[in-house]
Amino acid sequence: MISAVIFDIGNVLLRFDYLLAARRLMAHNGLTELPDRTRVVAAKEALEGGRIDRAEFLRLVRPEFSHSGSDAEFLAMWEDIFEENLPMTRFAADLAARGVPTYLLSNISCIHHEFIFRTYPVFQTFRDGVFSYRAGSLKPEPRIYEIALAQFGVEPGATLFIDDLPDNIAAAERAGLRGLTYDFRDHAGAEATLRALGL
Repeated sequence: MISAVIFDIGNVLLRFDYLLAARRLMAHNGLTELPDRTRVVAAKEALEGGRIDRAEFLRLVRPEFSHSGSDAEFLAMWEDIFEENLPMTRFAADLAARGVPTYLLSNISCIHHEFIFRTYPVFQTFRDGVFSYRAGSLKPEPRIYEIALAQFGVEPGATLFIDDLPDNIAAAERAGLRGLTYDFRDHAGAEATLRALGL
């Protein structure tokens, strides 16, 4: 019996594509080639892991896009990379409306955390969340699951974790959680599994 559900965000509740931000910044700044992906990704992951703050992230990434405008201008182009996965957000909202405790566990930066919470109403329906930039740990590191279980106070064996990456699901299962690897291209298949679990 599943008594609580923990959701990943990226490619579960929201589809995302960083190329949207990259192309927006390239067009704005007159670039014809993508910047060095290694440096941009390293900065992004450092921000998501809580190893650097927003100011340091901007210091590292703005030059990669030759951006000479304001920080606010850069962030407006960087943060808007999402598309709501309505079948899953409706499912999550329905669970919450039925009184099933729902939570968030995501590798995410402060920038995108703030953006999605002010943009998508579904995030107001979750009881709590653990976010990598605050936890100082990234999935699939064991520590972030330990933090989530302690913070949410759920029974691991009766809690389902939904994520799009098999490595993250495997780590969750090692922490005692039930796991469902989700593919937004086959939501119907996920729905069948969720119904079989009584959800």
